[in-house]
Amino acid sequence: MRTKVLLDTDIGSDIDDAVALAWLLANPDCDLLGITTVTGQPEERARMASALCRAAGRSVPIFPGADRPLLGAQVQAQAPQAAALQGVPHDREFPARRAAAFLQETVRAHPGEVVLLTIGPLTNAALAFALDPEMPRLLKGMVSMCGLFSNRAAGWGPVEWNASLDPLAAAMVYQHAAGRHRSVGLDVTTQVALGMEEVRTRFSTGLLKTVLGFSESWFRHRDRIVFHDPLAAAVIFDESLCTFVRGNVDVELESRRFAGAMHWSVDPAAGRHEVAMTVDRGRFFERYFSAFG
Repeated sequence: MRTKVLLDTDIGSDIDDAVALAWLLANPDCDLLGITTVTGQPEERARMASALCRAAGRSVPIFPGADRPLLGAQVQAQAPQAAALQGVPHDREFPARRAAAFLQETVRAHPGEVVLLTIGPLTNAALAFALDPEMPRLLKGMVSMCGLFSNRAAGWGPVEWNASLDPLAAAMVYQHAAGRHRSVGLDVTTQVALGMEEVRTRFSTGLLKTVLGFSESWFRHRDRIVFHDPLAAAVIFDESLCTFVRGNVDVELESRRFAGAMHWSVDPAAGRHEVAMTVDRGRFFERYFSAFG
């Protein structure tokens, strides 16, 4: 039986969102029920998602979501990779202001069956949980590419990007987690990266060629892709790719400088969250590329 997945993404900023979506579309074990987009220019992000769905020959419901954080200034106002849509077939019109309701309705329609995968700021998820406080308990599970839980991700700072973009939303989601929430943070995702030349070689055909077209603006300023979001997607289908430890996560809100930082405490018996601690890099890349043949 295929796993039902809802994807919430800020595709169009970091390239790894597109890398993750391509894998979900190619994965025969994934039943992708829908995509919601979040943060600045959500309609442009929805167009990017639709381009990948079209390239995969798939029809997937797509809903642009919140374009700004629940509280505070927007610091990710643009979707720069959307410039690569010129000449790429994609949808242009989408239902407006329906993302949170779509998430809630879909989970309600499949109680206990849906995994919610968040790979951007948690604004849409927080709004959906506020709309329906029972929703976290109706999920089969939730996986978030979010957080920094140790000092091993050198050079990335104390606050992970997705959490920093909407700390209040992150706090709401982690507070309402119902024991099925897994976090894949920078501690482990920074260990799965490929250099630019290897990406260009391995992304040369099929659906990954479309992703490579989106990657060119990324490579103007960087020489590698870190597979943050694809790793979060992959553990839905093979949790043994990472080792997880159960405990509790509280999100910092008091400090303006460190808003969104994760306070993590191990509690194997009664913890409400699970946090990835290690990753098998080789098995992850084998799993990722095997979906494309």
